[in-house]
Amino acid sequence: MIRPLSTLLLLVVSATSFTTLASNIETASVSAYVSELKSGDVVYQKNADVVMPIASLTKVMTAIVVLDAKLPLKEPLTFDTTDKERIYNGYSRIRMQSQLTRGEALRIALMSSENLASAALADNYPGGHTEFVKAMNKKAKQLSMTHTHFVDSSGLSPDNVSTATDVHKMIVAASKYPDIKKYSTTVVHTAYFKKPRYKLGYTNTNALVRGNKWDITLSKTGYLDIAGHCLAMIANINKQDYVMVTLDAYGKRTPLGDASRIKKWITTGDSGDISDSAEHYQRTKLSALAQ
Repeated sequence: MIRPLSTLLLLVVSATSFTTLASNIETASVSAYVSELKSGDVVYQKNADVVMPIASLTKVMTAIVVLDAKLPLKEPLTFDTTDKERIYNGYSRIRMQSQLTRGEALRIALMSSENLASAALADNYPGGHTEFVKAMNKKAKQLSMTHTHFVDSSGLSPDNVSTATDVHKMIVAASKYPDIKKYSTTVVHTAYFKKPRYKLGYTNTNALVRGNKWDITLSKTGYLDIAGHCLAMIANINKQDYVMVTLDAYGKRTPLGDASRIKKWITTGDSGDISDSAEHYQRTKLSALAQ
C-alpha cells in the first residue's frame, strides 16, 4: 500500500555510532535504505516503505530464482522471438536464434542489464515464463518482501514494484549467492555466441564498479522513465560491508552521487548538500505516488 504523503517523512534509524550523524545527511533519490550487512543494523532510511517501480533491480530476483532452481549454467539457451516479445520488442544486440549458455546469459543480465538475456532465462525455466514469475513472487514472499510484486524477469514493466526496505531484503539474500556477487561486479566481459558464431562486449552499468575506486561486492542498477534511476549494491567502507539501496533519482549520475554522499556521511559525519532541483524532484514524485 502506498503511504499518504503526510507519512513520507525522512527517517533515520541508527546504530549507536550513527546517532549524532542523523542531521548531517542528505540524499537526492526519492527513497533510500542503508544497513550494515553483518550486524543488520539500519543506519539510514528515507521514504523506505513507499511502493514504486524498481526497473532492472528486478534482475537480482531473476538471478536468485535461476540459481535456486539449480539449472545447469553451461546449458545453451536459444534466443527467439518469444524472448523478444517479453521485452516488448525492445532493442538488443543479440541476434535471433543464436545461443549462449545460461551462466553467460545470467552474467550479462546482471552486469550489463541485458534485457533479452533476462527474458531467455525466464522462458527456459521449467514451465516457462509464467512459472518463472510465480517463482519470483513466491521467493519474494519467503523473504518477507511484503510490498513487492513482479510481472516479468527484466524489470521493463512498471508493474514490477517494491520498496527500498524490500529491495534491501532481496540484496541481503542475494549476497549469499557467490555467482550473483561475481557476475554483478564483472567490470567488462566478452560473450561468445553460437549459431552463428559472433561475440559481443559488455560493460558494467555501475560506474563505481568500473572505476575500481570502491570495494563493491554486489551491484545492480536500474532505469525506467517512471522509476527514475535506481541503484542497489554492497560496498565495503571502513572495513565494514554496507547495503545501499536508492530508488528513483532524476539524473543518471544521481545514484552514484547518493552513494558517495552516504559513504562520506559514514566516514566523516557530513554528507554534503543536494541541489534545489533534486529536492523539487523528490517533492513532486512523492506527491504523485501518494495520489
